[in-house]
Amino acid sequence: MTDRQRHSILCPNCNKLISIDEPRCPYCGTGSPGSHFKNNFLIRGFGNGEHLIRTIITVNAAIYLLTLLLYPPTMGLANPFRAFSPSNDSLLLLGATGTIPIDHMNRWWTLLSANYLHGSLLHIVFNMIAFRHIGTLIYQVYGTYRLMILYTLAGVAGYAVSWLAGVRFTIGASAGVCGLIGAALYYGKSRGGTFGQAVYKQVSGWVLGIFLFGLMPGINNWGHGGGIIAGIALGWLLAYRERRPERFFDKSFAAICMVATALILAWAVTSGLYYRIAG
Repeated sequence: MTDRQRHSILCPNCNKLISIDEPRCPYCGTGSPGSHFKNNFLIRGFGNGEHLIRTIITVNAAIYLLTLLLYPPTMGLANPFRAFSPSNDSLLLLGATGTIPIDHMNRWWTLLSANYLHGSLLHIVFNMIAFRHIGTLIYQVYGTYRLMILYTLAGVAGYAVSWLAGVRFTIGASAGVCGLIGAALYYGKSRGGTFGQAVYKQVSGWVLGIFLFGLMPGINNWGHGGGIIAGIALGWLLAYRERRPERFFDKSFAAICMVATALILAWAVTSGLYYRIAG
């Protein structure tokens, strides 16, 4: 190994080989590319889109199982839409959102945690199938880091809209999933061409399905609509890969979203278990 190789690193933004002593990457302009922060596992650690999708699905499934364990589930076998439904007590302890948790309990962090809670077996299955399908498209056209940002911020925005609309108690990954759908709508319309038109047409079918599904009682249409609008706006702000590659800002902001999610879910689980055991 040459002396130059021993003192070289891959730029944390563009992955080009550069000297560790460079004050700024000569290829992409990232400042201090050799710093420890810009090379730690948070910036490099979830660059694979499939891995991120599997992680989010796994976390959703784990939280759902915990809601069933905290209190005896309602089987509801006569109504498959309510089969294996966690109790409202479990959902409240683990971070359901709405005017009840926020206005009466000051649990603002539930705007994020509610994206990882589900009200029945079919609820989580449908949402995770949709997330798997649309999430794969999003990381291909926007990138893995922007997928994390879109899912997190659109979910929070969707639930903020539903809170402002007076929805009392709500859960589900659908606000975040609708954000991904909104970003895909923006991509298809903005890109145009054969592929862009195909994406726009396909995703428009998802929007129609969400609208029809929203005619059923108990569906949080405010969260769905807020998520879609937030996804469109974020798709425009973040831009897709053909407009610009993912930069250090995207990677660091995605890391912030991931850390915030981990801390909030850890708090929800820890406090939920404490109150359940203490009660």
